[in-house]
Amino acid sequence: MVDTPSQIMVVDDEEDFVEMLSLRLKEIGESVVAAFSGSECLGILAKTDIDVVILDVKMPGMNGIETLAKIKQAHPLVEVIMLTGHGTIETALEGMKLGAYDLLIKPADFHELIEKLNNARRRKQEQLERIRKAEAALQ
Repeated sequence: MVDTPSQIMVVDDEEDFVEMLSLRLKEIGESVVAAFSGSECLGILAKTDIDVVILDVKMPGMNGIETLAKIKQAHPLVEVIMLTGHGTIETALEGMKLGAYDLLIKPADFHELIEKLNNARRRKQEQLERIRKAEAALQ
């Protein structure tokens, strides 16, 4: 399997957090898109090929769980890593049931985030490879 460049989206209503995490990810060579709400995230996904979304659970308006459900409905192969504070762990676990790849508790360790990000990216590549093989077998 060939590693292909991937696009990551960070979604959180805390702009400072998004900017800091995006900067750290870019410093290690990642391609990052920022969104500050669930609706902005969905708008970007409609126009941009995103591989992994790092999504905060607690946001005003459309929360992370609602956003996750809409992501998985429209873009089932996009992997989602949920971020949560202590008060929303149950909600984040609900996200896992809806198809989130994994869960991190804020403040998340950056190295742990990178490990989960790499695993999520790998899982998406494996799913795409299985789809390609299945399509080739049908021809």
